[in-house]
Amino acid sequence: RSILQQKGLKDMDSMGAEFDVEKHEAITQIDAGKKMEGKVVDVMQKGYYLNDKLIRFAKVVVGK
Repeated sequence: RSILQQKGLKDMDSMGAEFDVEKHEAITQIDAGKKMEGKVVDVMQKGYYLNDKLIRFAKVVVGK
């Protein structure tokens, strides 16, 4: 993992972020109240960047 990080691999921090179809893949939606509406409630699978290029979408649960 450290070798990949040296080459430019970064985790995508999606928890609590606004849902973005360019970076996230919605697995499901759950009721989460007005505060979390349209935001990422849970991350099922992390997304990754390699040298600021998206290489894997984050699989997330979105609040409705």
